[in-house]
Amino acid sequence: MIRSLSGLVVASSLFVCGGVHAATALSGAAARFDGLTGGQINLETFRGAPVLVVNTASQCGFTGQYSGLEALWRRLRDRGLVVIGVPSNDFGGQEPGDARQIAEFCTANFGVSFPMTAKSVVRGANRHPFYAWSEKSLGQVGVPGWNFHKILIGPHGRAIAAFPATTAPDDPALLGAIEAALNAS
Repeated sequence: MIRSLSGLVVASSLFVCGGVHAATALSGAAARFDGLTGGQINLETFRGAPVLVVNTASQCGFTGQYSGLEALWRRLRDRGLVVIGVPSNDFGGQEPGDARQIAEFCTANFGVSFPMTAKSVVRGANRHPFYAWSEKSLGQVGVPGWNFHKILIGPHGRAIAAFPATTAPDDPALLGAIEAALNAS
């Protein structure tokens, strides 16, 4: 159930896995996140649909991307796209709030209704298993370099592309990859 708030080829702002790394399907611990407002978000429940996973922060220069992500979610969710926000304090301490503060900020300022996970580590030895899987699947481009890094998972549970923080939610390369994934569903 979706709850509210709950190798390498470089082409423009899109990073695509060129088959250098083993493309393993997402499963197990890598697919499970605690939800921001409780419960669990299991990405395996979205198999058959493309999923865009974005590490987020409330005090970042890219925080305005929440608006674009919400618009993308609202426009394409009926076609199958799932957007998941993963709050993280890994970059410049730009997500210092607790779950309640993050949820209130996202709702009040951006009307976020797409699922949000609990605050998670996205880099380094203590990172969430999803991000270890992303690196294994996509190589270094699967590792967030900053807040609002985007990882697109295809309908068969494999990571298919990563987009840096500078890629806006309405970027043609991102939209093209999402459309291709929706058409493959």
